[in-house]
Amino acid sequence: MNRKTLIATAVTAALAVPAYAQANDLNFDFYGSARVGVESVHPDNDDVLDSYTGVRDAYSRIGFNADYPLAEGLTLIGKFEVPFDIANKAVQDPWDQDEDIRVAKIGVQGDMGTLTVGQMWVPYYNAIAYPVDMFSSYYSGFATQSAFRISDTVAYYSPDMNGFSMGFSWSDGGGAEKSSGSADNRVQLTGSYSFGNTTLALGMDDRRGANDDTSVGASLAHTMGNLYIGAKYERRSSDDNAVDGNTAINAYAAYSMGNNTFKAMVAEVEGYGETVVHLGYDYQMTDALMLFAEYYNEEETAAIDSERGAKPDDVTGDYEGGQVFTAGVRYDF
Repeated sequence: MNRKTLIATAVTAALAVPAYAQANDLNFDFYGSARVGVESVHPDNDDVLDSYTGVRDAYSRIGFNADYPLAEGLTLIGKFEVPFDIANKAVQDPWDQDEDIRVAKIGVQGDMGTLTVGQMWVPYYNAIAYPVDMFSSYYSGFATQSAFRISDTVAYYSPDMNGFSMGFSWSDGGGAEKSSGSADNRVQLTGSYSFGNTTLALGMDDRRGANDDTSVGASLAHTMGNLYIGAKYERRSSDDNAVDGNTAINAYAAYSMGNNTFKAMVAEVEGYGETVVHLGYDYQMTDALMLFAEYYNEEETAAIDSERGAKPDDVTGDYEGGQVFTAGVRYDF
């Protein structure tokens, strides 16, 4: 299969939705989110990277959702979303600056579940990593072994079955490298059970490749009044002894009081950050406008990078971790 076939199909179909929607009175929703912060970054090893103060995008995006009823109980759905790096004034993800599309998928939704094809958030991230990925700055989401969105993917989510649901995805060439140097296919499988205000989930992310690389994980999400608690555990299995057995353990809590939300996470991510402490504060000024301030500290190099930089391949030195103070604004429309 051509590696670009699935994403090209989804992009073409998604781009066609607005005109088709206007002509046929489909449901069509345009949205956007501008997110940017000022940061003061202090790497522990300043022989490799000096401290600096600068501006960094926090995953701004624009896009649309569309849906069209095909038949009773069956709906055609589509989503297209692009990143906009405000700090660099470019259509690109602020972390992986080669990425110029966040989501491009099309599919069907009905009583039997949801089936989509294209580039999208994947089941393992949604079930395992998302319950602790609740911060507002650029430094959210790093304390995990997971990928977030993967192109050339087919994904299926089951309907809710008395609190139990499942997710499955297959990604063409989205896994680890084979011995030939090409990327292997990737398979993910998750199961979640919700009861009351609690959700438990198990998941597998099989990246395959020459080293038979796989992560398994478990997560907990629980709401108790104004208090939210999230936790996850991941363990990596690989024929590469350098990473075999690596774990990622996160404990997260958030407490809301009116327009104020206080957040805290402690994580131990072997091989990517090691001990991580992340504190945050959000103030919701209006329904659309939010202010945030955060402190982020990592023991080893993971999220900290050069100013306004850089895609993952540009991390050329070991900064040996460090700390960040950041404050910014988010405006949703």
